Amino acid sequence: MGSIEDLIANITIPVIDISGYLADDPKATAACASELRSACENQGFLQVVGHSVQAATQKNFLDAIATFFTLPLEEKERLRQSKSKCYRGYERIGGQKLDELDDEATTDQKEGFSVRPERPLGRFLAGPNQWPEESAVPGFKEAYMDYFREVHSLSTAMFQLIALSLDLDRHFFDHFASDSNGICLCRSHHYPPTPPDAAGRTRGVGAHTDFGAMTLLLQDTVGGLEVLHKPTGTWHGVPPIEGAYVCNIGDLMQRWTNDRYRSTMHRVISPLGHTDRYSCAFFNDGALDMMIEPLPGCVPKGENPKYEPLRVEDHILKRYQQSYGAGGTRIETA
Repeated sequence: MGSIEDLIANITIPVIDISGYLADDPKATAACASELRSACENQGFLQVVGHSVQAATQKNFLDAIATFFTLPLEEKERLRQSKSKCYRGYERIGGQKLDELDDEATTDQKEGFSVRPERPLGRFLAGPNQWPEESAVPGFKEAYMDYFREVHSLSTAMFQLIALSLDLDRHFFDHFASDSNGICLCRSHHYPPTPPDAAGRTRGVGAHTDFGAMTLLLQDTVGGLEVLHKPTGTWHGVPPIEGAYVCNIGDLMQRWTNDRYRSTMHRVISPLGHTDRYSCAFFNDGALDMMIEPLPGCVPKGENPKYEPLRVEDHILKRYQQSYGAGGTRIETA
């Protein structure tokens, strides 16, 4: 038996090539489902390559958000979330605190810009997006929404692969993943660098688990994302792979699978020196009225479910109020 040091040294985040699955190759699909099952039951994190989002779409998007975040603060603040009844738009540095391990931790040292599907005001988180003037960031809305559409399509495909990994019908999650009244969130981030002489390392994002069902994260080449290996209590970096998506399971999916699949604690370390970090997280949190209760095959025979049924909207609202409230932002309901 190896030492604990050997165990820690061998902890890695799996990389899964889904190109064969997307091409409807039965053998490749079975292999992808098996790899995904293993990743979700253990690490709760994986990296996805061979996906459907075009490299040009990713580049145009990353270029657009980098340009947006260089705008003067007063110009970005015109689009601040507090002006939106559905919490879209610009999020200042320190506007949220996600750290679940340290009550004394500072607020998250990132700024963000959030976009959801365009629709009229009404349900929680439903409404119109805010956009900068075309003259300020030419092509920003087009680049953002092109990216949104492609990564949303990928997330739907990933939910189908999750279904297969759980021995469910491939289309089991289709309504949840693509509901026209769903609350998908595409939030871009900018992490300003920490001066090399700063004491310690700062948290771009504090240690947390994601609220929803599944996250697809596009990160640039700077790095800083770390995942907690709970059995050893050690943190492990997720090395950036150009064009890849970091895919992780959120709290709703852990609950849905009766703890079979793991929602894993993670954080972002602020970049050191003079390098800015950019990333974008796509959260497919599904249909607001969906009731989350254990999936077929996820409750062992003779045992009771670990959780009571939970409505998606109730869960998301509670977590928003917790995290944004810690950063001084009050989340209102209709």
